[in-house]
Amino acid sequence: MEQEGGNGRLFFRGLQNRSHEKMKLRKRKSTLYLSPPNSSERSGDLLGENIYLVLFTIALRICNCFLVQTSFVPDEYWQSLEVAHHMVFNYGYLTWEWTERLRGYTYPLIFASIYKILHLLGKDSVQLLFFCQLCSWFTWYCCTRTLTNTMETVLTIIALFYYPLEGSKSMNSVKYSSLVALAFIIRPTALIPWIPLVFRHFWQEQKKLDLILYQFLPIGFITLSLSLIIDRVFFGQWTLVQYNFLKFNVLQNLGTFYGSHPWHWYFSQGFPAVLGTHLPFFIHGCFLAPKRYRILLVTILWTLLVYSMLSHKEFRFIYPVLPFCMVFCGYSLNHLKTWKKPALSFLFLSNMLLAFYTGLVHQRGTLDVMTHIQELCYNNPNISSASVFIMMPCHSTPYYSHVHYPLPMRFLQCPPDLTGKSQYLDEADIFYLNPLNWLYREFHNDSTLPTHLIIFSILEEEISAFLISSSYERTAVFFHTHLPEGRTGSHIYVYERKLKRKLNRS
Repeated sequence: MEQEGGNGRLFFRGLQNRSHEKMKLRKRKSTLYLSPPNSSERSGDLLGENIYLVLFTIALRICNCFLVQTSFVPDEYWQSLEVAHHMVFNYGYLTWEWTERLRGYTYPLIFASIYKILHLLGKDSVQLLFFCQLCSWFTWYCCTRTLTNTMETVLTIIALFYYPLEGSKSMNSVKYSSLVALAFIIRPTALIPWIPLVFRHFWQEQKKLDLILYQFLPIGFITLSLSLIIDRVFFGQWTLVQYNFLKFNVLQNLGTFYGSHPWHWYFSQGFPAVLGTHLPFFIHGCFLAPKRYRILLVTILWTLLVYSMLSHKEFRFIYPVLPFCMVFCGYSLNHLKTWKKPALSFLFLSNMLLAFYTGLVHQRGTLDVMTHIQELCYNNPNISSASVFIMMPCHSTPYYSHVHYPLPMRFLQCPPDLTGKSQYLDEADIFYLNPLNWLYREFHNDSTLPTHLIIFSILEEEISAFLISSSYERTAVFFHTHLPEGRTGSHIYVYERKLKRKLNRS
């Protein structure tokens, strides 16, 4: 794949053609045939010839970090930050995926290392514990989140830079295969988009046996060994989490417990939504891109087809192929003439409006409410007697990774049925069948009542009798979304139990 500098030259070629000055073509030397300049002839820039583009991108992603203040899916907290917090501070919650050893500690170890450094420096305040990764509207919305899908995408982009594609100046089989192996260790499904790419590389490689014996096998052995050792340390036994992950999600297809969609969902809804207003340019670019980029289109279609075979579908699962799509969008924009400026303006405005809305407004209440709880912990002198019960759909909010205080907390749990029971209902399902009766059964003794309740606004009227009889008063309200649905309300309410204390007079 060409470097960004090459794409930039293609993009601005139309501007260069406006020059009417005469030039001697025989004196021009194509950069494609020039030997690499000597180190003494370089400008000395460690970031290459596109230093300003690199610096602008870094600055943009730093702003991106601060302008994403909403929640997306529970895994961004519960499968990374919460686990890392537990690893370092010895309190936190490990979901059922960790008791069943479906997840590995390699990815959370990144955040745990940061937590430990901050702790040793005495800088482990809750604001410094949150770490986001740098990088269309969906990229802005998703790339700074601590999802394994994000790291999978980042590693895929870097690996693609070194992939032996025709015309690439940076091809390196060892580097790209090492990055692919690391992505597989972090999230086994990362291998899906790389299957056609690796097969193409193998097919075109003249020394096929050397490629397998001296590159693929050693790299696979080293990365898998590191993963096994890390998980052995934290699980206390030898565990191949990649096999467990694939067994649960692919072979047994138990992910349907968290929802299922029709086979065509990625083609009819998921892929168009992720691409957004880039979609027409992607389609247009598919007809314009050179033949050497057809393998990228094959990779996109292959990935969509494989994920379509699984019942449980999410937007974030196909995030790693989004950078592939942008190659074709770039070719589309490059070939536009009269409509180039309006197209650029349209893409920028439409994506930025959606990016800012989803990053700053949509689904922000679940983060704001945990910041509120964290502030209560550090500002309330009587916090030692406090406790919190989150009566919301399972894993709606972050947990100890955002509170960073050993406050007794509880939430409605929703582990899947791994025993094959018929008519299985988790705790959250049972609660929502009749919330009022559930509360009276669960808290028949006033001494067991939590001091704080967190609920969605949609639940308030249904449990109002319990709130009144148990002396709860609403103390905080947080906006969450303009698009409430199902068990999710537009606002989040915090209720605190206010007990009337009798003064003993002597």
